Formats: sequence, C-alpha cells, structure tokens
Amino acid sequence: MPSAASSLRRLLKSGKLLVMPCCYDALSAKLIEQAGFKLTFMSGFAVSAARLGLPDTGLISYGEMVEQGRNICDAVNIPVIGDGDTGYGNAMNVKRTVRGYGRAGFGCVMIEDQVAPKRCGHTLGKQVVDRDEALRRIRAAVDEGEKQNILIMARTDARETEGIEEALYRCQAFADLGADIIFLEAPLSIGEMRLFCNRISTPKMANMLQQGRSPVLPPEQLQEIGFQIVAYPLTLLSAAVQAMQQALVDLKNGRYPEHIGFNELKKVIGFPEYNQEEKKYS
Repeated sequence: MPSAASSLRRLLKSGKLLVMPCCYDALSAKLIEQAGFKLTFMSGFAVSAARLGLPDTGLISYGEMVEQGRNICDAVNIPVIGDGDTGYGNAMNVKRTVRGYGRAGFGCVMIEDQVAPKRCGHTLGKQVVDRDEALRRIRAAVDEGEKQNILIMARTDARETEGIEEALYRCQAFADLGADIIFLEAPLSIGEMRLFCNRISTPKMANMLQQGRSPVLPPEQLQEIGFQIVAYPLTLLSAAVQAMQQALVDLKNGRYPEHIGFNELKKVIGFPEYNQEEKKYS
C-alpha cells in the first residue's frame, strides 16, 4: 500500500483542484473518506475546540495534537495533512514535530511563522516571527521531512502584520527551501489571491472560512486562479455544533430530535465490517 506522502504527491500531480474538508477526530475523518473525498486536514482550531473545548490560541500541546492525529490517520486510508502550528519551539522542536507527525501516519505537516503561543489565522492579535526565524523553521521542517517521508506545507501569516509583499517574499523563500505546499493565510482580496498564485509556482492551498478575512470563492474559481487545494477548516465542526444545539433544544422542549437511526449510525462506525471479521474467529 502506498505511503500517505506518496498518495498525496500523486494527488497534487493530478491537475485537479483538491477539495479538502477538515476533520477534528477519527469519526469526522471517516465521514470525509466515506463521502468520497481524496484527502483531509486535521484542523488545529477544530481539535482544540473538540478535544479541550478551548479556543485556538496555542493552548493545545504537541502531545495532544499528535495523539489526536494518530487516531485520525489510523481510521482512514486517505492522506491526512496535520496542523503542526509553529513547530512548538525552535528549529530542533520543529524537527521533532515533523518526525512525530510522520510516525503518526500523516502525509504532510503544516508549519507556520506565527510567534508562540499562536492563534487562529483569522482572528485579531496574531504576530509573526522575523524572517530569519521563519526560514529556520521551514529549513528544519524540510530537512526532517525528507528523512521521515512526509511532505511539508509552509504557512505564513505575515499578510496581516507585515503586508502582502513580505508575505509573498516568505512564500517564495519557503518554496526555495523545498516546501511542498505553500499556504498564504488570510489574503484580503481576490486580487491578492491571484498575485499569490501568479508569483508562486509550488502547489498552493486556499482556506475557505465563512466570516473569515478572505473572500469565499467557489472551487472552479479557485482552480482558475491557480490553487491546487482548497481547505474548509470549520465546515464539519460548525455543522456538528449546529446539529447538536438543535437536538438539545428539541429535547429540552420535549421532542425527540430527527437524525439518522441506530442502524445507519452503526454502518458509519463500521459495525458490519467488524461483525464480519469477528465471524472468522468464532
């Protein structure tokens, strides 16, 4: 069976825009795979919310993230990209993060240039490290990625604090260091998205977040602009929260909520396959 990294490389060479719903646990990852999507991304925002019930402000640790990721990667056969945040320290910490994510089964890990503790890229108050530190992080990530057979997604949040030209400089520098995917977080207009794609030849990811800082565009327009991947970081988490809130309202008002039945739920979780396998040993 091909590795997660080789599967992701093949997808990136397909020439088609890769639509990527983001997951936060093993179940959400399984749903993404069952729906026919070719890859997923473990969202740090969503994992922090689901695992800790806390905001994405650097409160969740490397150990908690890599453990969550191991469960996610074990649950699916599609490649998973992992949110590695800032790498959790200096260049040597970045190498450990990449090594740990590779051993957990990820096909790619994202490393960004925010200061620690970092925060969601579409919230106010974020800051980035200086250019030299940002480059050290990605150089270390690429070096370790080659050893571990895991791709590197390099992210910059410099658009918000340093301006578009510094952000684009960092994107190109990350690409020159050997990053496999480049992610410019929170461009403020379609024009900036086009500028990014025109300047950078390495595969690029767009991030579609409702009520975020960037325009939310349809997949066909994103492909025309030049993106290879489009992530939907909070779509499943938002849908789950809304559904649970409505179910709680229904229960509070004496109504039994409408949802899939027990038999359908068992199919999603994998009971039929488990029962069939169990028969071999009975």
